[in-house]
Amino acid sequence: MNIRSFKLSDLHLVQELLKVALSEECYEHTMGPFARQLSWDSELIIVAEQGEEIIGLLIGTIDRNFGCYYRIAVHPDLRGRGIGKALITSMEKRFQQRNVSGIMVAGDEHNEAVMPLYAALGYDESKVLRTYEKLSIVGS
Repeated sequence: MNIRSFKLSDLHLVQELLKVALSEECYEHTMGPFARQLSWDSELIIVAEQGEEIIGLLIGTIDRNFGCYYRIAVHPDLRGRGIGKALITSMEKRFQQRNVSGIMVAGDEHNEAVMPLYAALGYDESKVLRTYEKLSIVGS
C-alpha cells in the first residue's frame, strides 16, 4: 500500500471509491468540499493505493490555522486493515509540517462511524469540531 497526494488522473477512481464507501447522502455532502479543497490545496487530499486501485481517501483542510480531517473513506471490503490509520498518520504529518495550531476532526453525522478510529489515535471528543459547517470548504 502506498499513501500519496491526490492527482487529477485519480478523479474517476476516487469518485468510484466514494460511491461504494459512503452513503449516497454523505457522497453528495462530500463532493462540494472535495472540489473546493482540490482547488485550494490539493496536497491535503491524500489517497491510499494498492497496485492500480485507489482503496482509501482522506480529505483534510486548514482553516484558521487548524488542521481538520474532513472526510475519510476506505473501501468497505478492506476496512480494519490499517488503511484509515495510515491515511490519518500521513495527513497528521502534513499538518505538522505546516505548523498548524492544532488538529481537529470534523464532527458531522457522516463521521460518527469512524470516531472510534480517531479516538484510538488520540483524537478524543475534545478534538472533534462540532461546528464543522463553519469550515470554509463546506461553503454556505
